Amino acid sequence: MDVDVLIIGSGAAGLTAALQLATTRKVAVLAKGSISDGATAWAQGGIAAVLEPGDNFQNHIEDTMVAGAGLNNRATVEFVVENAPVAIERLAKLGVPFNLEGNDWHLTREGGHSHRRIVHVDDATGWAVQQALEAAARAHPNIMLIPDMVAVDLISGRHQERFSTSGRVHGVYALNRTTGQVETFTARATILASGGAGRTYLYSTAPRGATGDGIAMAWRAGCRVSNMEFMQFHPTCLYNLDVKNFLITEAVRGEGGILKNPKTGHRYMPDYDERAELAPRDIVARANDAEIKRDGLDYVHLDISHKPADFVKAHFPNIYEKLMGLGIDITREPIPVVPAQHYTCGGVLVDLDGRTDAPGLYAAGEVTQSGLHGANRLASNSLLECFVFGDACARHIDAHWDSLPPPPAIRHWDESRVTDSDEEVVIAQCWREIRQFMWNFVGIVRTTKRLERAQHRIDLLRSEVADYYSHFRVTPDLIELRNLVEVAALIIQSALSRHESRGLHFTLDYPETLKEAVDTVLVP
Repeated sequence: MDVDVLIIGSGAAGLTAALQLATTRKVAVLAKGSISDGATAWAQGGIAAVLEPGDNFQNHIEDTMVAGAGLNNRATVEFVVENAPVAIERLAKLGVPFNLEGNDWHLTREGGHSHRRIVHVDDATGWAVQQALEAAARAHPNIMLIPDMVAVDLISGRHQERFSTSGRVHGVYALNRTTGQVETFTARATILASGGAGRTYLYSTAPRGATGDGIAMAWRAGCRVSNMEFMQFHPTCLYNLDVKNFLITEAVRGEGGILKNPKTGHRYMPDYDERAELAPRDIVARANDAEIKRDGLDYVHLDISHKPADFVKAHFPNIYEKLMGLGIDITREPIPVVPAQHYTCGGVLVDLDGRTDAPGLYAAGEVTQSGLHGANRLASNSLLECFVFGDACARHIDAHWDSLPPPPAIRHWDESRVTDSDEEVVIAQCWREIRQFMWNFVGIVRTTKRLERAQHRIDLLRSEVADYYSHFRVTPDLIELRNLVEVAALIIQSALSRHESRGLHFTLDYPETLKEAVDTVLVP
């Protein structure tokens, strides 16, 4: 299939770009599963923007820089923060039913923010945003939404019928889950909006499909990848053996929730940071991890039961309902929580137009390292980045359309030298092994020895997976495993190269923060 613009990923970044482009271009949006399956729909907290009287752009910029431990690119931070109010207005026009107080926005506050600046739809903002964007995209005649397409690899010059070393990206090969066939999608411009790599870890709040596909594909296509050591762990994921990966939003702490040691009942966050529960996520996650490890706990308590019951139910209706179904009444008792991987702060390097190193390839959202987050993402800046950079990619493509050549003749996917796998157990075993040692050796607190052990294991697994990939037909699980191995290797390599503790990267061997903040940039 040939279209004007191909977008890989159907979340906030991908659909924002699609809607902007569709006024003049034919756009195809590929989703790995259903159109609604990405991380956007899972976002509870909200979107950060300067909308409160007394707040200003400079405050939001400084809060972002402080949370990012000085590693942010200030120009990027300014660009995103200054475009935030316009992005919110655009979403409101699409019908996102943001909470209001009279005629004004109802703004909440989250960790690291100096003001109330989080617009939200109760505690299910992402789902409301996803539904609005999706409805607008479905209604647009120039947008094709194509579910159940698992991207395998980006198409570049080496896939042309007439071989080229240009490095230009012309589209993607994608496995159709329904037919089992790999299809060829070509376009003048391709946008990666495929999300992060949370499923590299054993415990994660990310959706099942967050396997770092876009990062791995861009790396294989010759793009630089940056700051992969900065993996954000959300401090408060529900601890429940039956319900995995249910996030308890940052806003619970923003509205007065406190963290307690369940053994002693002690409120411990003031012992770790003067901002207590409103400290940035890396500090809160490390504090939770320290309490759990020191006292041999399974979890810590997040308690908002001291607030009026009506207040709690009104602010967190979805969390209240979900936990009541599990026998936990958050208006009367604390919530058991543990840290879990939550956000990939590193990714494919992009500029302010969303351009990657490969001509014709753009990227937006969690798949990127735009310079916004630095060493730690400030709460509710993630959806914001999707809207601003999705729009930026679209605008640059539109403005430079005449310089984007039509795709050349591309070779079809060749399966003549592979067979169906008779060893599916290999994929399951490798997947479990990666997630386990990444959690134990490349987690919240790191050491050089643990990282070296992880490196040794990932080197063996990369070799095994490459051999497996060369012999058997691709399946969704094999494609994801291949990408997980690649991304895990990038995380480990990045972590080993940083000889300091900064933001989300905390190592016992280098506990100090260096004076100069320098990005980790890996070159293929």
